[in-house]
Amino acid sequence: MSKKEVIVKGINISYKKIGDDDYISLTDIAQISESEFPGDVIQNWMRTRNSVEFLGTWEKLYNDDFNYLEYEVIEKEAGRNSFVLTPKKWIEKVNAIGIQTKQGRYAYTIAHKDIAFKFASWLSVEFELYMIKEFQRLKEAEQVNLEWSAKRELAKINYVIHTDAIKENLIFPLLTKDQINHVYANEADMLNVALFGNTASNWVRNNPDKKGNMRDYASIEQLLVLANLESYNAILIEQGLPQSQRIVLLNETAKRQLETLSLTSTNKKKITKQIT
Repeated sequence: MSKKEVIVKGINISYKKIGDDDYISLTDIAQISESEFPGDVIQNWMRTRNSVEFLGTWEKLYNDDFNYLEYEVIEKEAGRNSFVLTPKKWIEKVNAIGIQTKQGRYAYTIAHKDIAFKFASWLSVEFELYMIKEFQRLKEAEQVNLEWSAKRELAKINYVIHTDAIKENLIFPLLTKDQINHVYANEADMLNVALFGNTASNWVRNNPDKKGNMRDYASIEQLLVLANLESYNAILIEQGLPQSQRIVLLNETAKRQLETLSLTSTNKKKITKQIT
């Protein structure tokens, strides 16, 4: 399956995104108990009454096509010595969506994170806690990346506003293509200096091992301020202010906004610490 992995207590646990939810490999989790026949471990867990009731309750909550009649039959048999329940049988009988399985040479069984954590708890409460902690860390990291991407996209949108202002007010009909490109680059570099204190070319020379440009390595706060500066510069250009005045105003704005965002972030951390 197309997957990502996290390492929990030295074991690689694969997972994949299905819709908005994470589905985690039960096959990998079973490795903490049985590395050679993980499928047997999963089946042993599924045949217990408590597991059947948990799986059934989960499907009732989230599955509109859940087969209640077949579930009642399975529930009555659960816990008996002769009772056997495999992921494949469970899916086919009740139209389950919380568990998915693949048969064959590279067989695996994955389950919604709620079910995966329950399975991990059955095997080892300690392992379950470590797994929950690792996935929480993973979600926090993904959220940071999502916020960064959103700010980067905002900066790109404002960049269009910025370039339109340049085109309408600073580009004259008789300029050559090279001259036009120079104007755009010059304005972009002015924003770089106002915010980062450096030009694009200087940054490249000082960071030969890094790919992309300085904006690709900017913080979330810097990207937010950059988006604001692009909009502000577009207004200043339309007002007819020369670049020598604009860069001073933009630099003052950048400093003020970064200080405000820094204080907001610090206070937020303090409040979170107090709550926790």
